[in-house]
Amino acid sequence: MKFTQPRLPYAVDALDPVISPVTIDYHYGKHEKAYIDNLNSLIKDTPFEEMPLEEIICKSEGKIFNNASQAWNHIFYFFQFSPTGLKEPCGKLKDKIEEQFGSVDEFKKKFEEAGATLFGSGWVWLSRDDKGALFITQGGNAENPMTKGLKPILTFDVWEHAYYLDYQNRRAEYLQKLWNIVDWDIIGIRYDD
Repeated sequence: MKFTQPRLPYAVDALDPVISPVTIDYHYGKHEKAYIDNLNSLIKDTPFEEMPLEEIICKSEGKIFNNASQAWNHIFYFFQFSPTGLKEPCGKLKDKIEEQFGSVDEFKKKFEEAGATLFGSGWVWLSRDDKGALFITQGGNAENPMTKGLKPILTFDVWEHAYYLDYQNRRAEYLQKLWNIVDWDIIGIRYDD
């Protein structure tokens, strides 16, 4: 198999009560594994078999795109969390957030609103362009800002399977609680990288 599912950098109960162990097991353990397994099957004996995941996302469509992007999106999502991480942005990223959105609180409010108002399933993203400007975008289904030339640095998953076991239909509450486990050190590194 070309792509393998990385182990999470924390225990399955480490994000509880924001994300329960049951959701981790179901969402990362089963959904993410299925995307990776499906992608490996779909790219076998095709030119995509030799490409890195990011290149597949930018060059594919249909089933290959959906599985490649969802595999990447979920790893990106789960690896931005930590039970003990930096709780607020700092440095250049904080400065840029304050410059563009007025304050960190105002940014969070706009980000949550973008996630809460996305109709159906998908993702809300914070990305940067090559000059460092920040963009909050909504992406339906498996959409990824890489396909539009942006560099993702933060995402919240708004597919129902990301939150339904823990929050039922309370998507807005789920989005608000995720800030408690975002590790801003990781987001800052992604911004600076």
